[in-house]
Amino acid sequence: MNILVLGSGGREHALSHKISQSNRCEKLFIAPGNAGTARLGENVSLNIEDAFEVGAFVKANDIGIVVIGPEAPLVLGLHDGLKADPTLTELIVVGPRQAAAKLEGSKDFAKKFMFRHKIPTAAYETFTKDTLEQGQAFLETLDPPYVLKADGLAAGKGVLIIEDLNEAKGELKRMLVDAKFGDASTRVVVEEFLSGLEFSLFALADGHGGYALLPEAKDYKRIGEGDTGLNTGGMGAISPIPFFDDALRNRTIKEIIEPTIKGLVKDDLPYQGFIFFGLINTDRGPKVIEYNVRLGDPETEVIIPRLETDIIDLFIAMNNGTINEIEVNVNPQTAATVMAVSGGYPGSYEKGKVIHGLRDFDQTTVYHAGTRLLKEIITSGGRVMAFTSFGLNKEEALSKSYAALNEVSFEGMNYRKDIGFDL
Repeated sequence: MNILVLGSGGREHALSHKISQSNRCEKLFIAPGNAGTARLGENVSLNIEDAFEVGAFVKANDIGIVVIGPEAPLVLGLHDGLKADPTLTELIVVGPRQAAAKLEGSKDFAKKFMFRHKIPTAAYETFTKDTLEQGQAFLETLDPPYVLKADGLAAGKGVLIIEDLNEAKGELKRMLVDAKFGDASTRVVVEEFLSGLEFSLFALADGHGGYALLPEAKDYKRIGEGDTGLNTGGMGAISPIPFFDDALRNRTIKEIIEPTIKGLVKDDLPYQGFIFFGLINTDRGPKVIEYNVRLGDPETEVIIPRLETDIIDLFIAMNNGTINEIEVNVNPQTAATVMAVSGGYPGSYEKGKVIHGLRDFDQTTVYHAGTRLLKEIITSGGRVMAFTSFGLNKEEALSKSYAALNEVSFEGMNYRKDIGFDL
């Protein structure tokens, strides 16, 4: 079977690596891919938000499965566009249709979905520029810190957590009136702050109420050690996590995972694909911070390497509505990934830096996130490479990742030295 993976980050490299290990994979294409995916299959230049262009490539190359990595094509309706072609009715598309992708495309939509299906989450209200005064008054009813979320997609930068009330009021105005995040913040969700340990859980849904539960992970978003500084797309991740015991797992499944899966069916939201549950374990139990309609990054770089079940078997079962019959086998060891990022990230940074010291490490896999292959491998993004290793515990896994990372360099390279510090 020929397979097309859409995207260019570490998530897509990790997915492509797992797909390439399957005997079912005949030929693998990645669009646009990166320097790492080029070693696994054929990188191709496609506009991955254009259903006609992607569909034409699918037909020309006899593609059986399309795996949509990033959120933007899903929110824009790529799945719907592909399936609108009567010659592509048998194509397996991993990723929800546009109506269901609103779970990530609109935070207000997601919150209403959670409240409708009694899924535990933070109290909230949604405001526009016409209701700015009500929004600022609502902030006064909350205890600090104050959480402001741009309703639409803002490349992971649309969430603000602010300690000072007056600053929060000012930021609400900048988001709604001054369009701080463009169209993404024409509506802003203001919600109560939840305190506890955050973690991520992932499922592959078949659209008929069935799902496969994948491993959990904890990622580290802040640029600085001790979780300080600006938010990033993710500086590292660990899987499994010690506080996610059987009691928490069972409660999360009962109160969050299954009501979500059933809610999608009840609301007629066509969902075949990965669901990311951004969760927090509070003193009142687990609650949902957010949904994503695809795998997270860099969590993918630790959960997908742990997966021992053939991923293509999972995709086929998802499509056939038989995913509940598949046993998901997982490597019991700990996987840890550390992200090397460009100097200045998550602010402004330079691209095109030559990467030195890359090789095939014995005990570490390097997943490329922001790289290009010219005459040499160069940086092309803020987050450049994820170094993933296995160990009997997080300390052993991390020591391997850091050892490999210390052999690699590029001008301005930065990384966190305390991934897993709070576990």
